Amino acid sequence: MTTASLLPETMRAVQVTAFNEPYQLRTGVPVPTPTSPHDVIVKVAVASYCHTDGMVRAGVFGTSRLPQTASHEGAGTVAAVGAAVTALRPGDRVMCGLPLRPCGVCDDCAGPDESHRQYCVGVEGHVGVRVDGCLAEYVRVDERFTTLLPDQVGFLDAAPLACAGRTVWRGVLQTSLDQPGQWLAIIGAGGGLGHLGIQFAKARGLRVIGVDARDEGLALARQHGADVVVDARQPKEDIVRQVVQQVAGVQGGADASLVLSDAPGAAALAAAMTRMHGTLVQVAQPDVVELPFQELIMRDVRVKGSVLCSPGESEDMVRFVAEHGIGVTTVVFRGLEAVGEMLDVVGSGRLRGKAVVVVDEEQV
Repeated sequence: MTTASLLPETMRAVQVTAFNEPYQLRTGVPVPTPTSPHDVIVKVAVASYCHTDGMVRAGVFGTSRLPQTASHEGAGTVAAVGAAVTALRPGDRVMCGLPLRPCGVCDDCAGPDESHRQYCVGVEGHVGVRVDGCLAEYVRVDERFTTLLPDQVGFLDAAPLACAGRTVWRGVLQTSLDQPGQWLAIIGAGGGLGHLGIQFAKARGLRVIGVDARDEGLALARQHGADVVVDARQPKEDIVRQVVQQVAGVQGGADASLVLSDAPGAAALAAAMTRMHGTLVQVAQPDVVELPFQELIMRDVRVKGSVLCSPGESEDMVRFVAEHGIGVTTVVFRGLEAVGEMLDVVGSGRLRGKAVVVVDEEQV
């Protein structure tokens, strides 16, 4: 086991050094240490790439400074902890948390609803978004948002679950579907989040309509058990007709829809596929979400936004993954040197599942 005094002084890290420029693999980067009571230093085993990482590299969220280490999806072994950390200790296997140093006094931090903790407006930053991330040999995270892993969940699965899993798990919870046999339509079902959403929904007893616009995505949706798979590369009216024909019920359409695609028209398509008085959960982050007023006003489709799940929900998710054998489809790249190759595959549009980078072979 390692304490802060035994950490190396420097490390390698893949960093954003300028917006809209390629990542740079840098040496001699200072290893983070616990400088706040709830800090946890994780020796990274695996880091994963998410759509949001591209937004970070483009400067969408800004940053406290450059260079900044990339990736907000990581898993590894606790190497050192701050003075107030009680839930974790060196040697623990963890899924990295994203929010770093919440304020502790806002309504979302101090209020009674645990499911709102991740919404703290006074948080110092989010790992890999506005503070250093997981594409490095070590990363600083916050104990309060970092999740202890069951033995059954390996690092290759845990890294993508750190954001993709947490995000789509909460999205499924936000649909409020809790009766076996209810229908959930997932727009973007064949992506990194979507194939997890299918598995979560199916394991909860729901039936799934998987919608995607790529051959690879349609195949992945079928592979993971979507009951109905619909190609989005056809007129909206044809898609809605297919869905209504498949879903029994006087109201017509899915009981709820989950929007994971930021393609133009994705939300409008989801609303049209959702039955009257049903629920649409928007997870994707396009610049603008457009919905025809008829869907909201005349058909009473309810709209919710959703982001990461809370610490408690995160613990529930990893237990659920272990109990139900949920698996992440991954394309694995070995070593920080492979990040350029990874980005080429991601940019090709042919990725199946999640791209992950093994940072430390000895831990995997």
